[in-house]
Amino acid sequence: MDGIGDAVSTATAGAVARPTGIVRDLVTLTKPRIISLLLVTTVCAMFAAEQGVPNGWLVLWTVVGGYLSAGGSNTINQVVDRDIDAVMGRTDRRPIVAGRISPVAALAYGIALVVVSVLVLGFLATWLAAALSLVGVVLYVGLYTLWLKRTTIHNIVIGGAAGAIPPLVGWAAVTGDITFGAVLLFAIVFVWTPPHFWALALMLRKDYSQAGVPMLPVVYGEHATRVQVLLWTIVMLGTTLLPYAAGAGVVYLVGALVLGLPFLGMAVMLWRDDRSRPWAAITFHYSLLYLALLFVVIAVDAAL
Repeated sequence: MDGIGDAVSTATAGAVARPTGIVRDLVTLTKPRIISLLLVTTVCAMFAAEQGVPNGWLVLWTVVGGYLSAGGSNTINQVVDRDIDAVMGRTDRRPIVAGRISPVAALAYGIALVVVSVLVLGFLATWLAAALSLVGVVLYVGLYTLWLKRTTIHNIVIGGAAGAIPPLVGWAAVTGDITFGAVLLFAIVFVWTPPHFWALALMLRKDYSQAGVPMLPVVYGEHATRVQVLLWTIVMLGTTLLPYAAGAGVVYLVGALVLGLPFLGMAVMLWRDDRSRPWAAITFHYSLLYLALLFVVIAVDAAL
C-alpha cells in the first residue's frame, strides 16, 4: 500500500508541477526583468506628459498593455533567435531552446500577447498609444531581430529605436499626441542604448563570436568598442541636458548631472583599461540603474 500511495503522490505532484512549470516558462518568455525597465520609462513619461500625477487607472492599463506588447515581442524574438540562443551560455536554458515550449506554441503565444496589447491600449488608453506600441513590435521583431542583428555591427544602434518607443507610448496614452517633449524622451533612450548594450557585448564577446552575431567587439575588436562606448556616453550626456533647455526644472538638471557624470567616468575608465570585462560589467549594470533613476527624476521634476 505504501508503494501505491507513493506512486499516487508522485503522479499528483507531477501533474501539479507541470502546469506550474508551464506558467513559469510563459512568464520567462516575456523577459519580465527587461520589461520592468521599459515600464519605468513608460510611467515616468506619463508624469512628464501630465506635468503632474496621471490618472491611476490610465497608468494601470498602459502598464498592462505595455507589458503584453513587450512580452509578445520578446517571445517572438526568442522563436526567431533560438539557434543563436542555443550556443550562448547566457541563453541556452531558455524555454524554447530547452524544449519545454515548442517554437510554434511560443509564436502563437507571442502574437496573442501583441494582439491583446493593442486592444488594451486602444480601448483603455488611446489608439495612438496602441499604434506606437505596435510600431515598437515591428521595429524589434522585423527590423532588429529578423534583419539587423545578423547582418551589421550597427544592429543595436538602429534597432535601439524599438527600446525607445515606451516613453512615446506613455506620453500618447496621456495626451493622445506626440510633442517635442516626447521626442526628447525617445532620444534619451535611443542614445543610451549603444553604450549600455556594447558594454554587455564586451562581457559576452566570446558568446557572440561563437554564435556568429556581428556585434561591434566581434568584428572590430574590444578597443574600438570601448571608444564607441565613450563617444556615445558623451552624446548621451549631452542629450540628457536638452530637456532642461526645453523647459524642465532645476531638479531635473541636477539629477541628470549627478547620474550622468558617474556614467561618463565609468566610460572613461573602460576606455583606458585594457582589461575590458571588469569595467564593462560595472558600466553595464550602472547603465540599467542610471536609466531608471533618470526617468524617476523626470517624473519627480514634472510632479513638482
